[in-house]
Amino acid sequence: MALKKSQKSLKKWTKQKWTTKSGKPSKKTGERYLPSRLIKSMSSSEYAYETRKKRKATKAGKQKASYSKKTRIKMRRYS
Repeated sequence: MALKKSQKSLKKWTKQKWTTKSGKPSKKTGERYLPSRLIKSMSSSEYAYETRKKRKATKAGKQKASYSKKTRIKMRRYS
């Protein structure tokens, strides 16, 4: 049986190892949760910027924070 597009996407997503840079839960640290390959490819300042965006959104009561354009481009490459 062939998988639907959404099922393929979910299967691909589950194979990725998503984590924070520290390895601790994002809820406790406020860090950005990203695929480990992407984290390794980012500079410290890029990751810090993403973490600041996440913390600011969390403080404003939002569950999600948008990724920067640079991170979205890298995410396509590493996911």
